[in-house]
Amino acid sequence: MTRYFQRELDKIKKMILTLGALVEEQVNLAGKSITRTDVDLARKIIVTDHEIDDMEVDVEEECLKVLALHQPVAIDLRFLIAVIKINNDLERISDEAVNVAQRVEAISKKREIDFTFDYSTMAQKAESMLKKSLDSLVNLDIDLAYRVLILDDEVDNIKRVAYDKIKAAIRMHPDQVGYLINLLLISRHLERIADHATNIAEEVIYLIDGEIVRHDISKEYLQKG
Repeated sequence: MTRYFQRELDKIKKMILTLGALVEEQVNLAGKSITRTDVDLARKIIVTDHEIDDMEVDVEEECLKVLALHQPVAIDLRFLIAVIKINNDLERISDEAVNVAQRVEAISKKREIDFTFDYSTMAQKAESMLKKSLDSLVNLDIDLAYRVLILDDEVDNIKRVAYDKIKAAIRMHPDQVGYLINLLLISRHLERIADHATNIAEEVIYLIDGEIVRHDISKEYLQKG
């Protein structure tokens, strides 16, 4: 491996981690905006989304340039493939944070019933999954990546609870369907953040040992855990 090629890989790693830090901040703000029904935080998420979109394009272009110029193999090729996919997932997570912000804006305008759903735990778990998935990338920690995959079920369970409670509230307050649907959609967006964090963890596992684990968490790992 030439020094120039290594510098290019290091540059890409720095770019993807910078993007990851910005997306983590978006998710953190999204969680706070839900808990506080804070429109100012929600708007901050929305107006900064374009910066993440631009960075996502820059990372992809840099990866494609290195692929074309150096034709890497083995671990270096897996690294670039993983980064391209992680890059996309980070951009999608940012989009979901924006979706959360838009729902917060909507529910802040009208709430005439005494009903809400506490999303603080779900938001914290989704944010934790994202942090762990990025930490697993930084440290090439396959055990941490597998733990992210397992945590996804916890977020899914909270989504189901939210669905049942909000569905019951819609029956009791059919005149407030708009507010309640926006409240329900928050659970969908948080679940998607967790799903994309899971995708990132799966790519880290692929990067480390070349194993594709989508749709199939290792039974041996679950038994160990």
